Amino acid sequence: MFGNSDVGAKRDVMGAFWFYVAQMVMIAGLSTVLVHFMGMAGVADAKTAGGFFDGGHVNQVVGSAFTLWLGGAILTKRGATNDMMSFAVVAVGVYLAWTSGVMLGLVPIALLTTMGNSKS
Repeated sequence: MFGNSDVGAKRDVMGAFWFYVAQMVMIAGLSTVLVHFMGMAGVADAKTAGGFFDGGHVNQVVGSAFTLWLGGAILTKRGATNDMMSFAVVAVGVYLAWTSGVMLGLVPIALLTTMGNSKS
């Protein structure tokens, strides 16, 4: 349903949209399960951690780390770790994930998949 799951693949706009949807589903599930287990272990208070969609405190940290990991995986897979424009797009995505929420932070990361490789 989501097409190509390779993070380094170049996508068109529709492919980037489905990549965004797939990553949102994955981070929502991952964040919910991780916060639940952190609450069971006593690391985080699961009752006051906030929900995923309201930008909860622990979910915000988990989502920002996921955004950084996903952006880094895209740059590494494409060999674009020395491309300043791609790095800036990832930095904007992580900043937006940290300040505004993961749903907005993944938009630049999804758009990064539409950009061509500068080395080719």
